[in-house]
Amino acid sequence: MLAPVIHILGLTNIRRTRLLPVSGKVAVRVGQRVNASDVVATANVPTRHILVDVRRGLGMIRAGEAERAIVRMEGEKLQPGDVIAETGGIFSRVMRAPEAGTIVMISGGRVIMEAESAPLELRAGIPGVVTEIHPDQGATIETNGALIQGVWGNGKVGEGLLFVLLQSPDATISRTDIDISLRGAVVAAGHCSDPDVLRYAAELPLRGLILTSMTADLLPVANSVNYPVIVLEGFGKIPLNDAAMRLISTSEKRDVALTATINPANSERPELIIPLPAESNTPPEMTYFAPEQMVRIQGDPYRGKIGVIVQIRPGTTTLPNGLRTPAADVRLDKETVVIIPLANLEVLM
Repeated sequence: MLAPVIHILGLTNIRRTRLLPVSGKVAVRVGQRVNASDVVATANVPTRHILVDVRRGLGMIRAGEAERAIVRMEGEKLQPGDVIAETGGIFSRVMRAPEAGTIVMISGGRVIMEAESAPLELRAGIPGVVTEIHPDQGATIETNGALIQGVWGNGKVGEGLLFVLLQSPDATISRTDIDISLRGAVVAAGHCSDPDVLRYAAELPLRGLILTSMTADLLPVANSVNYPVIVLEGFGKIPLNDAAMRLISTSEKRDVALTATINPANSERPELIIPLPAESNTPPEMTYFAPEQMVRIQGDPYRGKIGVIVQIRPGTTTLPNGLRTPAADVRLDKETVVIIPLANLEVLM
C-alpha cells in the first residue's frame, strides 16, 4: 500500500520547484542565491470585471430611472465604499463600490467595473541556489539543511532567527509568553487556543510562528495575519512528536525559513527549513509501507506518537469498533505494540 510521507530530517537535500499559475516573467538566473522571501517570478493577474446592478439593487422598475440615479461616469476610478448611485430624498438609498476598480461601462441601469489587480509575485519559499529556470513559469531552488513538515499553514512565507518557547511537547502558549524581546524573530511554541497570541504577534511583529497544534476556531485570525503560521501536528490539543521536538530544541538562534503553503494536489506541506553547511541526499516523496519504518500515528488515542512498524498484517484486520481495514503492528516502546490502521500512519523520512 502506498504510504504518505512526512519529512522530519536533521540533514537532507531540499529541492523545490516554484511555478506561476499563469505565464509571467522569471526574475532570477541559474546559480543565483536567493532568500526564502525573494521574488523569483512575477505575472499580471487576468483582468476581472464586477457587475453592479443599480436597477435591481435600488428596487427600480425602469432602467432609465436607475441611470439617472447613477452619480458616476465611465472612466472614473473608485475605492471600496464609494457611492455609485443614490435615490436622493429624505430616505435615500445608496449603492456603493464593492472594491477598488475603474468604471468601464454604464448601460441599462448597470455599472461594469474593472477590478484593480496587483501583480502576482512568486517567492522562493526556501533559502538556496537556483538550479533550473522554467521559462515564463518559475525556477527550481536547492539547499541543504534540517526539514520539518507540518499539516497546516496560512500561505505566507518568512524567515528569521529561531527562538524556542517550547519547553515540553505538550506546552501551551499564552499572550504573556510573547514580549518585545521576540520582535523580528521566528518563534516555536506549543498549543495555541488564544486569538490574542496571534494578534499581538502581528503587532510586534514576529517574522513567523510555529505551533505544535491549534484550536480550529483560530483559523480566521491565523489566515488574516501578515506573517507565516504553521501547525505541525493538527487541530485540537496534540503534543509535538519526539523527532520534531529534538530538532527544534537544538536549533535555537539559527536562521530558519518558513513556507506556510499547503497544496495536497502537489503533495506540498507547510515547512520549517533550517539551512546547514553540509551536503546530503534528496529524500523520496513517496514510498510503500514496510517493516522497520518509522511512522507517526494520526488517529486517536495515539495521535502524534512515533513508532516503528513491526509487521504489515496480511489482508484486513477487524478493529475494536468493528471496521475491517489494512493495518500494521507498531511498536511504541520496548513493551508496547499496538495495531494501527494503515490509513492512520505517515512514514517519517
